[in-house]
Amino acid sequence: MSVDAAGSRAGTGEPGEGAERADGGECRCGRCPHGARAGHRQAVAAFVALREDFAAGRGVPAGLARSVGAARQWVSDELTLSAREVARRRAEGKTAWLAAVRWRTLLAVWSAVVALLLGQALTALGTGWTATRTAGLLAAVVLAVALTAAAWWHRAHGGALAPLIGEDGRLSTSRTVAAAWVAAVLYAVLTVAVRQVIAAAPGEHPLLQGPALVRSAALLVALAVGCTVAVLAHGLVASRVRAGRLQKVPADRPRAADLLTDDAGRGSLLDVQYVLVQAAVLVWALVLLAGRPAQMPQLPWVLVVLLVLSGATYLTGKATAGGRPVILSVVRSRELGDLAAPVRTGDDIEIRGAGFVPPGAGTPDRLARTVVRIGDVHVPVPLVPVAGGFANPADGVLTVPVPVDVEPGRVKVRVITAAGVETAAYPLDVVD
Repeated sequence: MSVDAAGSRAGTGEPGEGAERADGGECRCGRCPHGARAGHRQAVAAFVALREDFAAGRGVPAGLARSVGAARQWVSDELTLSAREVARRRAEGKTAWLAAVRWRTLLAVWSAVVALLLGQALTALGTGWTATRTAGLLAAVVLAVALTAAAWWHRAHGGALAPLIGEDGRLSTSRTVAAAWVAAVLYAVLTVAVRQVIAAAPGEHPLLQGPALVRSAALLVALAVGCTVAVLAHGLVASRVRAGRLQKVPADRPRAADLLTDDAGRGSLLDVQYVLVQAAVLVWALVLLAGRPAQMPQLPWVLVVLLVLSGATYLTGKATAGGRPVILSVVRSRELGDLAAPVRTGDDIEIRGAGFVPPGAGTPDRLARTVVRIGDVHVPVPLVPVAGGFANPADGVLTVPVPVDVEPGRVKVRVITAAGVETAAYPLDVVD
């Protein structure tokens, strides 16, 4: 598949290439967020147009049209090449997005500090400025400075969002919840400590008495629950991926929707309930802090029990979600009018099962990575386009030809998914 010459040269880093523009003056340099998005959109549009042409039967060379197998393989190869261009553009977009998002996170952090200052100033019009307002503002500034330093340290990986991004490139629900609890508890500790220092009489040492942590045991347990769930969730997912019991495909880039959805982008009840319960109790703690800023919030123990139940449900889902791909049957693919016959080399076989397309692997470049191993021969699963998508490969059915290199006799069929997970062997008899 040949792509637009300007599109293939944009973002190569050659002198003058960074300012290259497409028709209509749109930058596609690949090194800025706008140029990366424009280049990705153009590559996607070219791929969709090519796929729709092939789905309608257009664009296949006349010399290949007589052979169904050869035409299908040629179409699949052309789509795979075009899909790789889309993937390259998508990778450029991810790099540019991660480099730019750190400024957005810092803007959000310092905007929150300014909003807090404005809110305190407005509420102080009638009662005057107090030590409590000073303590709250100083605590917010200290946290904002810490987040700014973290954003600079991880400036190439998303800034302040870097600790919240999992190994699969998605925003981690458990890490985000744990980070929210850590930030809230630190803010409460700093607010109480600063207020005690400001309100202390000369000669007193209020910090030696501590911020009454004994009375805030429930708050500390809530913090421990959030952090423990994050650690256990990471361990569960990592161990299941290494054991092949869970298929993980990297995401294009982190999105806010990752907090409430699964890897395929569908809403996840377990994630939603965990985020909502944790957010509700966290807001409760902040409201208690706003009402009594002189002491640490004292959460009711019933809310802590609710957090534990929500975290246990979330972890149970992590321990049981997904699974290995499995082959249930392998049959000869029969066209209408064909006679019943055994499987021979050159025939198409239909592999039926489940889990052949992992969640998040629906993009063309990842679909093209699905491979079937027949004996010792590795057969890439051809992309079969239809209007709006692909008929092959599918999550439950794969259609591949039996190559002539396969020796007659009983062979073992295995499917290797885009996540790199291999199914158990399934026996197949191939005759002369």
